[in-house]
Amino acid sequence: MRIDIITIFPGMFEPILNESIIKRAQAGNKVKINIYDLREYTSDRHRKVDDRPFGGGSGMVICAQPIFKVVEEIKRKAQKAKGKVKTILLCPQGKTFSQKIAKKLAKEKHLILICGHYEGIDERVRKNLADEEISIGDYVLTGGELPAMVLTDALVRLIPGVLGDKNSLNFESFEGNLLEYPQYTRPADFRGQEVPAVLLSGDHKKIEEWRSSQALKRTRQRRPDLLKSIRNKKGKSKNG
Repeated sequence: MRIDIITIFPGMFEPILNESIIKRAQAGNKVKINIYDLREYTSDRHRKVDDRPFGGGSGMVICAQPIFKVVEEIKRKAQKAKGKVKTILLCPQGKTFSQKIAKKLAKEKHLILICGHYEGIDERVRKNLADEEISIGDYVLTGGELPAMVLTDALVRLIPGVLGDKNSLNFESFEGNLLEYPQYTRPADFRGQEVPAVLLSGDHKKIEEWRSSQALKRTRQRRPDLLKSIRNKKGKSKNG
């Protein structure tokens, strides 16, 4: 997979891309991540990439020109390599990011992530360049850099061969619309708090049953909306 990220703050990505799983994935040639400084593509001699909004109002809006230039350059190179590209705009108006969306995007070979900023981005970018718009939640951030990092982290770990244990993905929160069951490690007794006996029993069937029941219990207590979505899906499949 290749991920190209367009931003006006390229330095924000260095700590994220050079640590942990993302670093190992790049070193193992599982993913190639490129950061593009939007200021390098502006036609303004002062490297300005934003301007005041037409019609008045507070704040500044990122201009269309530099974004079109960098996206078109990336796509031109991809066409020479005969690769397909999907362009994503990180913005508050987009659909809320989820594990389901992550799995879908992880199947793409080449993604372009556009980080919005300030009070917004020229609407012509949204209309003509973005194949999809994604938000990571209903709250206000300074820009699209953090959402781009979240998206990248979620996708990279889904690439085959990136995680050491191929089964670990199957037991994480939100897989199957359930939260993960409680986890314990050594020591078995810590300050008088003991690990559930079933986990020390060696009976794999009972352990699996316990984990399933705990995942269901935790989801019912903390995220009942996830269980509701499961019931709705089952209802549709029966009616369909």
